[in-house]
Amino acid sequence: MRIIRIYNIIIKSLGKTALVIGATGLVGKALVSQLLDDDTYVKVKVFVRRPTGITSQKLEEHIIDFDLIETWKNLVRGDVLFSALGTTLARAGSRKAQYLVDFMYQFRFAQAAAENHLPVFVLVSSVGADPKSKIFYLRMKGQLEEAVKTLKFSGCVVLRPGPLTGKRKEFRFGERLGILLVRLFNKVGFFTDYKPISDEQVANVMRISAAYALHGFEVLGPGTLFQIADTYKKK
Repeated sequence: MRIIRIYNIIIKSLGKTALVIGATGLVGKALVSQLLDDDTYVKVKVFVRRPTGITSQKLEEHIIDFDLIETWKNLVRGDVLFSALGTTLARAGSRKAQYLVDFMYQFRFAQAAAENHLPVFVLVSSVGADPKSKIFYLRMKGQLEEAVKTLKFSGCVVLRPGPLTGKRKEFRFGERLGILLVRLFNKVGFFTDYKPISDEQVANVMRISAAYALHGFEVLGPGTLFQIADTYKKK
């Protein structure tokens, strides 16, 4: 497989700086933890609306207001930007508020990174993302993918995971029920693209994909995510 063949022949260079938005979310927290343990990166810069509570000499934490672009734009410099930012409709309160977080904040940040000549962008999207979808969430994710595709990154990788599993602070009954139902359907061969995947697996694939994202735009679907996650277990 192309992604694995390329990863096998790449020699990781040390001294990189990783940037993360969405660091307090499910995947974001797992990613930051892995990046702090990854010798490829000497610095991990997180841009958050509230403190992460993480202490590390490698961590550089920036508390920002995503609406005030000029206050953080010049800080968006490094080697790889990882975006795991997102919210739910219930938490946001409206489609407009969710769109602001899931589309506008991520696109503006990616745009700033591209303008500052940051070379690689890794984005967590969603299985089923489609700019023409009748489902608001999937349409929004698809529109974001199309938007970042126009930005001038040397390499851009989009991950499309299915339902996410992991330890969340809040209990989401609907999400838990949905994952249970999907797993039942998976056992009889249905909805295999929507097979649940863990936060740790997605975070690990994000790190791996950043290592080979030298040029171009690539979308990794659920099957590819599991193949990479199974081949390269978290170290």
